[in-house]
Amino acid sequence: MTPVPAKAASDQNAAVAASFLGWTLDAFDYFLVIYGLTAIARDFHRSDKDMALAITVTLAFRPIGAFLFGLLADRYGRRTPLMADLIFYSVIEVATAFAPTYTSFLVLRALFGIGMGGEWGVGASLAMEKVPPRLRGVLSGLLQQGYALGNLLAALCYFFLFQRWGWRPMFLLGGLPALLALFVRVKVKESEAWERTKSANWGQLWESVFSNWKIFLYIALLMTFMNFSSHGTQDMYPTFLQRYFHFDGPKRTMISAISSVGAIAGGIFFGFLSDRLGRRRAIVTALLLAVVVVPLWAYSPTTAMIVAGAFLMQFMVQGAWGVIPAHLSELAPDSVRTFLPGFAYQCGVLISGSIVYIQAFLAETMSYASTMAVTGAAVFLGGAIVTALGRERHGRHFGE
Repeated sequence: MTPVPAKAASDQNAAVAASFLGWTLDAFDYFLVIYGLTAIARDFHRSDKDMALAITVTLAFRPIGAFLFGLLADRYGRRTPLMADLIFYSVIEVATAFAPTYTSFLVLRALFGIGMGGEWGVGASLAMEKVPPRLRGVLSGLLQQGYALGNLLAALCYFFLFQRWGWRPMFLLGGLPALLALFVRVKVKESEAWERTKSANWGQLWESVFSNWKIFLYIALLMTFMNFSSHGTQDMYPTFLQRYFHFDGPKRTMISAISSVGAIAGGIFFGFLSDRLGRRRAIVTALLLAVVVVPLWAYSPTTAMIVAGAFLMQFMVQGAWGVIPAHLSELAPDSVRTFLPGFAYQCGVLISGSIVYIQAFLAETMSYASTMAVTGAAVFLGGAIVTALGRERHGRHFGE
């Protein structure tokens, strides 16, 4: 096996680190709203359902960011759009701390959605184009679990800071992505695969976009079910623990933190597995095992079993997700590797963003446990079927 030159290895590591941390900080801000949902609602004199709408708005605006930043990244390179996106959403995060009204809060969450939607596609394409094909799955799992780490950091931030200072100061930490932009500027080089296959002009890029509409529709359908699975088990979960099990804030936060540890472990494990068994097989296995975990996750009679269910559920759900950056990057043509997976992913988010509102609505007529169990099992099975019916290009070389 030919050793990787030191400079190339350093560049690969920097690209993965930048993409991982960008997704981590994105998720950190997103989950601050999740953990602070009831407190923010109380501040603005709104219901849980109103605050669930704020979450849905963030998800609904993510396709705009993926569309804009994805096109820029495929036309002008990965680095500059990634830096611009990091600075943009860091400004919005800080501004959220000063939102005076519910309406202004909604507007800021919509703008944050644009930044959040732009980061994933640019960061994932940059990282996946840099790393060796033989390690793409496990590093994909690591990259995707920046989302779980952001969840964990938000839980810890809520646990240690909320009781003392409330929800607003937590968002001031959102200025950190601006520092990450400096890291990208100094340490990360442009993608060589993009350099070799970039479109000569906008007309050529648009031709590539429209000629790949079939794979776009498939990825959008796949990502609808994947996002149903993720957001359906995470976004209203702290509220579920409060309303159904009557857990206080610290206990809810610690259970969510433990589930995030399960997510990180699952993402890396199934990402590694996908390098051996293939992308689709790893995703289907994780989603079917998630169905098995549903009763433990939703109906456990003791705190210990609830913790075990939370850990195992996110191990499986985020295990399936850990394969996604590698799988989508391999499915996408070189010329639209940022735009096509990123925009299709966020279109799936747009459709699936309704899950939190649906769950909040159903919870008014049935128990939270049944709401979470029924929606969870349904989307896991749907995701497994869509994945199995698709194709894969496991281990392909980019830019050739």
